[in-house]
Amino acid sequence: MTEPNESLPRLWNGNYCRAMAGNFMLFFSFYLLTPLLPIYLDAQFHADKDLIGLVLSGYVVAALIVRPFSGFVVDLFDRRRVLMLCFFCFFICFTGYIGAGTILMFAIVRTIHGLPFGATTVANSTVAIDSLHPQRRNEGTGYYGLSNNLAMAIAPSAGIWLYAATDNFTLLFWVALVVAFGGFVCAWSVRPEHTAHPSGPRRLTLEHLFLTRAWPLAINGLLFGLPWGVMSNYVAIYAKEQLSITDGTGLFFALVSGGLFASRLYGAKGLRKGRLAENAIEGALLSCVGLTLFAIVRAPWAFYLSAPLIGLGNGRMFPGMLNMFISMARPDQRGTANSTILTSWDLGMGLGILLGGVLLEYSGYTAAFGFTAASQIASTLLLILLTRPYFMKNRIG
Repeated sequence: MTEPNESLPRLWNGNYCRAMAGNFMLFFSFYLLTPLLPIYLDAQFHADKDLIGLVLSGYVVAALIVRPFSGFVVDLFDRRRVLMLCFFCFFICFTGYIGAGTILMFAIVRTIHGLPFGATTVANSTVAIDSLHPQRRNEGTGYYGLSNNLAMAIAPSAGIWLYAATDNFTLLFWVALVVAFGGFVCAWSVRPEHTAHPSGPRRLTLEHLFLTRAWPLAINGLLFGLPWGVMSNYVAIYAKEQLSITDGTGLFFALVSGGLFASRLYGAKGLRKGRLAENAIEGALLSCVGLTLFAIVRAPWAFYLSAPLIGLGNGRMFPGMLNMFISMARPDQRGTANSTILTSWDLGMGLGILLGGVLLEYSGYTAAFGFTAASQIASTLLLILLTRPYFMKNRIG
């Protein structure tokens, strides 16, 4: 990819590219299974929707527990070594899905898997930021987020296609295991060049578990995570039951992916110029349109049209939010900043999975997806009215 300005330090260096590749495989292996697990639990264990939501939300609870501490550990110890340990544990957990013979065992494996998943995402993103020259950090952080957003969009499509072609969940678990190992190999080869070290002794305090000065951004991240928790986990079963779409859910996620990719490329210039809050607001508004269309119109055309709008929105919103967090942290708090936004996002996703399952079981799809649109609209209003002014007043970087 060509550099936008030859006088600037290099953006696409080897360490950064390998960190992005490892992050893509991390999320790809995890989200390869996400839209199919409700179908698997229904077919294999005859679980109803609220039990499915409870089982699937277990990994988010685990990630929430470990992420604040992982941010502290990443800031305190050698980040690369922390990343290697976390990534290895994440990879090996996929073997548990293959051997889980009861829904209780599956729930335990899924919950345990959330621990290395939460820690690895913090460690890998911090190592990627350390691989960037400070002058390219805003832009590079935005591109880095493309790797996990694209994986979250492409992986479900690949999983659905593979399941439709083979009708074999065990094969899916093995594919996820192999991809996760590839991500571990990529991350192992990263040697960050701009690591920031603590200036003095570190004690575990609230400030090292949570970037307290960024609390409005954390609330926004939680509310933005709610819709994705519902969409990513229940869109396949919704399409099958309500729209009679059995093979087209992969296309939905492919359209989301296309929107994400286009949005990241277009938004990189704004991030390079420091328009962080503006990027986040523009993306949030686009997502509002896509999620509202998805919620109120139950038709295949609305189903597919909403997908690129959601992708375009998230592709602008998330990198803007991530850079806002980084800009409110000291250099030696990058791990804490990363863990804070991911914790808030995961909390929102977990609530979305849990509440989505309950709403689907007792109130139906209209209530569940209406809830996601309302959450997105409320968070967008909060971002415009409170979070942006607060950020402009209190940013450090």
